[in-house]
Amino acid sequence: MKKEIIGNTNVASEPAEKIERRSLVKAMGAATIAGLAVNASKANAQADNSNRFMPMRHSEDAWLDELSGSHRVFIDTSFPLGGSDGLLYSANLMNAHAQAYNGSDSDFAMVLCYRHISTPLAYNHNMWEKYGEIFNGIMNYPDPQTGEAPKLNILNSDEHAMFPGLTLDAMSARGVKIVICANATGFFAGQVAASTDQDSDVVFDELVANAMPGSRFVAAGVIATTRAQEYGYSLLYAG
Repeated sequence: MKKEIIGNTNVASEPAEKIERRSLVKAMGAATIAGLAVNASKANAQADNSNRFMPMRHSEDAWLDELSGSHRVFIDTSFPLGGSDGLLYSANLMNAHAQAYNGSDSDFAMVLCYRHISTPLAYNHNMWEKYGEIFNGIMNYPDPQTGEAPKLNILNSDEHAMFPGLTLDAMSARGVKIVICANATGFFAGQVAASTDQDSDVVFDELVANAMPGSRFVAAGVIATTRAQEYGYSLLYAG
């Protein structure tokens, strides 16, 4: 049998069938290794998924999932100017969506939140007529037409609207959900009570009863703002 010299080692030429068999074994081995690698990759992916963050759900937040719409937006306001801008932003979003995307208001699950110092902007005219001086003393938000403490809710006044139809009632009718901070309402109730010699719990109930129609009180506006993001809402901070 003919021999080949490779370095200092003598290797006999092998039959073709033996070489084929060895190649097949090598190929099978490579396939097995590749399969193990794929399985290991799948296992790692499953492990990654099992460790992925999943927020806890609470019944108090379930309303966020009940709003219909394919676009979820949460507009957060905490100061008077932000309360005004937030109302404007809600209209801008809906109007631009209709014009540029041929969409409709019903495409949105939109929340407009009044918390912190903007909270009284979600109370009706009656509360502003009765407690406007006190609200303005804290908010520093005078009536732009008189320069004095408002005697009505400026954001729900056609005469004060930046353009026709930009009022809380009008945007609520278009599907915007107004959310109010109960914690901040408690603060304002305490301030009103101290200034008018009333019981703060009585004032709190009065403010709640005179909130904008269709609005919703939440334990704290900051909680609603953060929980909304866990429910897939895009956050837009108005100020």
